[in-house]
Amino acid sequence: MPLLASWIDRLKGRARARVHAMDLYAQIVAQARRPVFYERYAVADSLDGRFDLIVLHLHLVLERLGGLAGGDTLQRALQEVFFADLDRSLREMGVGDLSVGKRVKQMARAFYGRVAAYDAPLRTGDGAALAAALRRNLWRGTDPGEGVAEALAAHLMAQARHLAAQSDADIEAARIDFLVPEGADPGAQRIAEGVPW
Repeated sequence: MPLLASWIDRLKGRARARVHAMDLYAQIVAQARRPVFYERYAVADSLDGRFDLIVLHLHLVLERLGGLAGGDTLQRALQEVFFADLDRSLREMGVGDLSVGKRVKQMARAFYGRVAAYDAPLRTGDGAALAAALRRNLWRGTDPGEGVAEALAAHLMAQARHLAAQSDADIEAARIDFLVPEGADPGAQRIAEGVPW
C-alpha cells in the first residue's frame, strides 16, 4: 500500500507541476510580447524574433527554478510545455506533419545553443559578453543601434536579480513578477497576425 500511495503522490506532483508550468509559460510569452522589445530594443517582430525573446525569458525562469528544492520537476515540465507549444505553433503555420519533428529539433538545438551562450554571462554579470551573445543570436549579427545591446543586457541581468529576489513559494506556485522594461507601457502587448505566440 505505501508503494501505491507513493506512486499516486508522484502522479499528483507531476500534474501540479504541469499546471504551474503552463501558468509560467503563459507569463513568459506575455512578457516576450511587450512592444518595448520590438520598438526600443529593435527585435524583429517575426517568428525568429519572438522565438528568441521567449527563449531569453524562459532561460531566466528555468535558472530561477534551478534554485528551488525539487525545482527540476517544474523545470522539466516547463521545457515540455515550451516544446509542445513549438509543435503546435508550427502546425498552425501549416508546416506538414512530416516536417514538424525536424523543425522542432532544429528549434530545440537553437534553444540549447542560446542557453549555452547566455548562461555564463548572466551568471557572472558580464554585461559585455551578454551583449555580444545577444548581437549574435537575437539580432542575427545585425546592428540593433548604438547602446541597444548593452541596454538589453543590463535589463536582462536586472531581471535575473529580480527573479532571484522573489520567494521560493511564489515561484513554485507560478506567481512570478517580471520587471517592466524602462519606457514600456505596463499593459501593452504586441500580437501580430500570422505570427505564433
